Amino acid sequence: MPEPKKPVPKKEAAPPAEPVPGEEPQPAQITGLFVERPQSATAIKGKDITFVAKVDSSTLLRKPVMKWLKGKWMDLGSKAGKHLKFKETYDRNTKIYTYEMTIVKVVDGDAGGFRCEVTSKDKCDSCTFEITVEALEEEQQTNILEAFKRSGDAGEDAGDLDFSGLLKKRERKMEEPTEPEVDVWEILKNAKPCDYEKIAFQYGITDLRGMLKRLKMMRKVEPKKCDAFIRKLEPAYSVEKGKRIVMSVELADHNAQVRWLKNGQEIKPSAKYLFESIGGIRKLIINKSTLSDDAAYECVIGEEKCFTEVFVQEPPVTITKLLDDIHVVVGERVEFEVEVSEEGANVIWMKDGVELSRDGKYRFKKDGKKHWLIINEATKEDIGTFCVCTNGGQSKAELEVEDKELEVLQSIADLTVKAAEQAVFKCEVSDDKVTGRWFKDGVEVIPSKRIKMTHIGRVHKLTIDDVKPEDAGDYTFVPDGYALSLSAKLNFLEIKIDYVPRQDPPKIHLDTSGSMASKNTIIVVAGNKLRLDVEITGEPAPTVCWRKGPVEISNTEGRVRVESRKNLSSFVIEGAERGDEGLYCITVTNPAGEDKADLNIRVVDVPDAPENVRCTGVGEDTASVLWDPPKFDGGAPLKGYLMERKKKGSSRWTKLNFDIYESTVYEAKKMIEGVFYEMRVFAVNGIGVSQPSATSKPFMPIAPTSEPTRLVVDDITDDTCALKWLPPDRVGAGGVDGYIIEYCLEGGSEWVQANEVPVEKNMYRVRGLQIGEKYLFRVTAVNIAGRSPPAEIKQGVTIREITERPKIRLPRQLRTKFIRKVGEKVNLVIPFQGKPRPVVNWFKDGTPLDSSLANVRTSEVDSILFIRQATREHSGQYTLSVQIENMEDKANIEIQIVEKPGPPVSVIVTDVWGFNAALEWKPPKDNGNCDITGYTVQKADKKTKEWFTVYEHNRRPSCTVSDLVMGNEYTFRVFSENICGLSDDAGVSKNTATIAKTGLHYKPQPFKERDMTSSPKFITPLVDRSVVAGYNTAISCAVRGYPRPKIIWMKNKMIIGEDPKFLMQNNQGVLTLNIRKPSLFDGGQYICKAVNELGEDQVECRLEVRVIKEKEKEEAKK
Repeated sequence: MPEPKKPVPKKEAAPPAEPVPGEEPQPAQITGLFVERPQSATAIKGKDITFVAKVDSSTLLRKPVMKWLKGKWMDLGSKAGKHLKFKETYDRNTKIYTYEMTIVKVVDGDAGGFRCEVTSKDKCDSCTFEITVEALEEEQQTNILEAFKRSGDAGEDAGDLDFSGLLKKRERKMEEPTEPEVDVWEILKNAKPCDYEKIAFQYGITDLRGMLKRLKMMRKVEPKKCDAFIRKLEPAYSVEKGKRIVMSVELADHNAQVRWLKNGQEIKPSAKYLFESIGGIRKLIINKSTLSDDAAYECVIGEEKCFTEVFVQEPPVTITKLLDDIHVVVGERVEFEVEVSEEGANVIWMKDGVELSRDGKYRFKKDGKKHWLIINEATKEDIGTFCVCTNGGQSKAELEVEDKELEVLQSIADLTVKAAEQAVFKCEVSDDKVTGRWFKDGVEVIPSKRIKMTHIGRVHKLTIDDVKPEDAGDYTFVPDGYALSLSAKLNFLEIKIDYVPRQDPPKIHLDTSGSMASKNTIIVVAGNKLRLDVEITGEPAPTVCWRKGPVEISNTEGRVRVESRKNLSSFVIEGAERGDEGLYCITVTNPAGEDKADLNIRVVDVPDAPENVRCTGVGEDTASVLWDPPKFDGGAPLKGYLMERKKKGSSRWTKLNFDIYESTVYEAKKMIEGVFYEMRVFAVNGIGVSQPSATSKPFMPIAPTSEPTRLVVDDITDDTCALKWLPPDRVGAGGVDGYIIEYCLEGGSEWVQANEVPVEKNMYRVRGLQIGEKYLFRVTAVNIAGRSPPAEIKQGVTIREITERPKIRLPRQLRTKFIRKVGEKVNLVIPFQGKPRPVVNWFKDGTPLDSSLANVRTSEVDSILFIRQATREHSGQYTLSVQIENMEDKANIEIQIVEKPGPPVSVIVTDVWGFNAALEWKPPKDNGNCDITGYTVQKADKKTKEWFTVYEHNRRPSCTVSDLVMGNEYTFRVFSENICGLSDDAGVSKNTATIAKTGLHYKPQPFKERDMTSSPKFITPLVDRSVVAGYNTAISCAVRGYPRPKIIWMKNKMIIGEDPKFLMQNNQGVLTLNIRKPSLFDGGQYICKAVNELGEDQVECRLEVRVIKEKEKEEAKK
């Protein structure tokens, strides 16, 4: 990294970083959050330069946020790329963040003022630095060999080398007297502001803003003590968007009137801006702060002001509704939905860590706080983890895509037709885009005028007109791309005409093909229509009777009805139900006889929903689910089950299996630990899928913690052992509810639990152990998922008291004299160590301590000496003795109780001369049990009898009082002082000092006040400008006038209000209007108007905003 160079002073222009003449450069003091600040530097055009800032995060609760800014508003973070590079590193040992900004190949446009700002919750700090760009000096390379010549005319290699060609002839110049160097800054300091531009042009200064900034720094004087403000505004306030801002000052005069200004414009009270006045405190409250409140504020009292700046930060965007896992089949539409805390916030969608772009496959949609990622047709390539990120969090979800299976909604049925009739084979599948082919006896059917094949939606039809005997056979429909086929048989019915006698007994002809499961048994799906056509023969025409059990069915209309035609009786059930199941009988009779047939009708349906879905066990990302089979299987054997799960509170269910699962126990995987889930189950038979079961109770995948760490023995006595440990390395979402401690004899196998209830602390003392035995100990962590693996002490611990020599750990503040005032409490805590428990005794000045003088409390590890209200008799030397058998340790503590001293005695005036008086006195009789540190002397004249302090902390018992007023008689008093303060009473002088008058008279000169009032007048006009759209710009002018004129900025003769796009500044009459990122709409005529009670004046200019075309951009890049 190139080291930033200090700016080199030039004759033509002086950079603002140059120190002010006559002042020594002061070293920069590091304050706030910065450990190292970036320094101003001079960069070489075309070279790289790096600036470094370091922030100490040891006192911060959150990670600091660093912003690099150019000027006031331009955020350089959005312009990172080939030209600007940013780097961030963190040192875990020192807890210091290092931020680097590198400018690659510096150009002239990089010159100017920069600012870096670091924020962390309610803390904020910033610093500024300047960059000056210099051109690279080109060294002229000359060919030295061409200057070498040889003497003589013999040729190129003859003669001696002659170096005279390298010498240059120089003209002798007359020495002119050098003019003394001119200090431009001294000229500017003494010049009028209206002449600044003329002087700058004369001496080649082009940076007018930098010149004015440096002049302002040079003219800074020692800040005057403000009489109006006791406490001023803070230098800066930082607040999140939408929060409340409170700015307060404290005034010396409680009745003073204040004015609040924002960017130089006075603030009026409203619902947004509230003014409060409590005594001498004045507050400005801004409710629901917005980005327009980011400005400079002033509090004005008469001619005195205090300033501050408010920074409004946008709060981080958090995710309020998380993503849900999605399980789909190929070709289905996928929608990931997320909800954030702010409307219109920007989010980033990622898949497997790669950011997604808006193309034909992925579509992004947002409405208010909701955002969607849409995939119109899912494929196997879309399987993965999708993530949505904001600047305040992220959410992840899994997408699983399975191959799509084709379901048969209606299969083709066998047909029996007569000659010249029409045969129609019809089937329906689940996908309307699937095509297929028809086969007859294994040979593909070719369409013709008589044979037609149609495909409308999900329905496929094969129609055969004018059926012929050769059309009989097996017909099959095969869907393209699926290993599936649907078959049915076409039966051709031949009609033979024979001679029949007139008397023919009735006969029932039943067709046992089609939906006949077995002979005379018909199966119908619930909800479907059953039409049973029975052919009947007999002469004369027989009478038909249908019965279900003993009940005769004679209805010709309704859901269950009988339809009769010649030689045909039809039994119809519309929308079959479970109650229609049973044994049906058809009886036909005529004079020639009778015939009967029994039909068994079975109604099959989807099964009932499974029951009692429950979670029987959980793991870190798994859960075991159990359920009971449905009570009714629908009349068809159960094939298995389908499972779904969802997160609690979500409405989106995720399929767990596409293939039918036969068991009633299932282990769900790929779950998120710590999230509540719910399950439901579907039963499947040959008819279809049942309704979902009742939702299970919410359950949470969770796992026990890892074993506790660093289990050690802390202390051992005759029958106890104290253990200590640290929490587990992996805790998980279930946390730690407590710890179980167990022990057993070395060599044994029976572990005894020491505590009935889990302990929350990371220490425990096991009691009731046998002295001299060796024990093993182990500790397990407990949470809602169960116990963790144990942490064990594998080496046996012998239970035996350990003798330790007594030792007093005297605190550092008690190693010197301990001083307290009379009436204060004394509480001394002195720790000690030793085993077994030592005997503790207290002594005062060598004798045992009287219990009525002080209270003593002693524990196993410390002893406390407590005095509720100290008196001077408690002063002395206290001794603490700690003894174990013949071993002893002592510590001495010196306690001194002090109070205020008495007054000095014998205060007399010993001499008076001129305007002076000499005093003497004697020390007080009572010094308050400590040394006298000084005296305070006060005087009072006989007329006013008001006392004024003359000396403080005077160490000698005498002094000389000067500057007494002629003609007055004075009396004096003296207070004594020690570490407790001044004495309550004073020693008053026994005699007085009289200052005699002389014949002096003072005649003041009359003072004539100069009239400084004048009407406003612009001394520097506005200048027409042409700027590029999107780059910050400013227009400036200068005005003078007294009283201070009110400034009004207008655009196209319309007053510019509190628009955050415009920032208006007034610096000692230099008026500046900053326009943030102007657009074509910001072009036009700008007017600056100054008004006071003596008149008004205005200047105007025209601002042109132009847009750089693509060709100009490419040429500028080249």
